[in-house]
Amino acid sequence: MKHLKTLLFATALFIGSISFTNAQSKVAHINTQELVEAMPKMKAAQAELEKLAKTYEADIQTMVKEYQNKTKQYDAEASTKTDEENQKRLVEVQGMQQSIGAYQKQAQEDLAKKEAELMKPIYDEARAAIQKVAKAQGFNYVLDSMNGQGVLYADGTDLLPAVKKELGF
Repeated sequence: MKHLKTLLFATALFIGSISFTNAQSKVAHINTQELVEAMPKMKAAQAELEKLAKTYEADIQTMVKEYQNKTKQYDAEASTKTDEENQKRLVEVQGMQQSIGAYQKQAQEDLAKKEAELMKPIYDEARAAIQKVAKAQGFNYVLDSMNGQGVLYADGTDLLPAVKKELGF
């Protein structure tokens, strides 16, 4: 009887330890920012955004130069013009100033929209590769080890090299 109790107790411990081992989840980590920044598509997207930003900046500089020239001209001619003409010129200059501000705002909105449009497929591709590698290596969870994302210590499996290989770089 005593041996039976011992055998049952040992069997229960064995089954419990197997269940506990099977219940543990495999966890890995990856720095998604580092991954995305290393992707060739990201470099192309950044180049396209910089090109667009430079175009907007050149347009704004042209508008500002035109505004400044007009202001100088009107200031120089103000004493020879009537109050009514000076008032019209003032309204024109203020309109130019408002146009520049509106164009700057529109340019920022367009850049943000273009950035979102270019980045979405890159992040989707990275996410799909992470999921594929995690599934292939049997991980249940993958944490983002990017600074400030909540992972304080990451000494486990880093999926970055495997995901880069999956993406072909």
